[in-house]
Amino acid sequence: MTIHELVVAVRNGDADGVRRLLDDDVDADMLDPDAGVPLLCVAVAAYDEDVVDALIDAGADSLAVLPDGSTPVRRAVDGGSIEMVSALTRDPVRFPEGVRHELLELARRWAGAGVAAELRRRSGDRGTVARVVVGDRDGDEVYEQFSVGGLTARDGHDGILTALEASFGVRAPFEEVLTRALVRRNRDHAVWFQAAHTLSRRLDEETWAAAVALGRSEDRIRRLFAAELLLFLGLGSCISSYAPFEERGTEVLLPWAREERDPEVLRAVLNALTENWSPEIEELGRSYLTHPDAGVRCMLPHTLELGESRLVVRPESLKTVFALARDPEPRVRSAACTWLAEYPGHDPGIADALARLVHEEDQVTRIYAVFGLAHQDDPRCVDAERHIGPVDPETWSDTWMLCAVDRYRQRVAKQAAGSG
Repeated sequence: MTIHELVVAVRNGDADGVRRLLDDDVDADMLDPDAGVPLLCVAVAAYDEDVVDALIDAGADSLAVLPDGSTPVRRAVDGGSIEMVSALTRDPVRFPEGVRHELLELARRWAGAGVAAELRRRSGDRGTVARVVVGDRDGDEVYEQFSVGGLTARDGHDGILTALEASFGVRAPFEEVLTRALVRRNRDHAVWFQAAHTLSRRLDEETWAAAVALGRSEDRIRRLFAAELLLFLGLGSCISSYAPFEERGTEVLLPWAREERDPEVLRAVLNALTENWSPEIEELGRSYLTHPDAGVRCMLPHTLELGESRLVVRPESLKTVFALARDPEPRVRSAACTWLAEYPGHDPGIADALARLVHEEDQVTRIYAVFGLAHQDDPRCVDAERHIGPVDPETWSDTWMLCAVDRYRQRVAKQAAGSG
């Protein structure tokens, strides 16, 4: 292994290569010969979470002091990515009280000034600030990324502040964390998720009561946040199996769903509500069959979610899904198709509904339709398979579903051999 190989792997974002090369007990704090900073800083500047994880796992020091007085973790805070800072602070015991205070104040300064203003102050450039929306590693949350004067930062500092407080044992008031989340009023923003995640980990009566009260707000965005927070609290937070509010969500969410008129909020309430099944929830779901919002109609199959004690739904509920499979909106038909393809029962209407969906424009819907036909042991799956078309393994790696027709053929051949 050469130093050059590790540097190239880091620069190219080759996390697997970095891990392989570091297995040789190479110094994870090695400097990039061109940049003159630790390779960890190179990965931080590139927002490369996988490489950062690989370097940290190998012992890279997030507190190493650089010639300019900064540290990798300070640079991560400056960069504005919550995930990057969380990766570099995963072991909070290592951070002295003074460093903790310094990082919190740095995040607070960025959040207060605003990314564009702080970049202009640091760079001295008064020109146009370039802005672009970027996703996190998993593509689940977004940031706005700003660049000016050769400097770049993302707008996650409110979330960084929330994450650092939680990591360092600082309990910020509920309303303060909420205010940070709602600065952008975007449920897909990483700061929003971090606020909901942090509050959901508290699992106490104070937080539950605040979330319930928030659900009665006149502001639809606050109600939207409340619905997502109640979902997390009902699940027992994102990291714990302890769920003290698991049985209490329905009594709050069911009457709320009946009264909610905002479609986006209603979808979130239904999403939280469907973590538990009850006849009342199923009845509520069926009542939305003709709801004007397609997103709400997409949620209907989830209100019929099958639990361990119920292998099949009621006939009237199955008819509801059949109706959804004929909905004018493709995404509603797709939601119905996914549900029908995985349904354990063998009602003849299921195969007929799936057979109509093998011609859908969306390939994923076609894959599920063919899979469902094979699962139903319907011979139409053989001809339907050709409608799937070429599948890109980069975007669809579930070979189990793609081989469903082959398994059907094997079952048929085995039955034929047995009867002969």
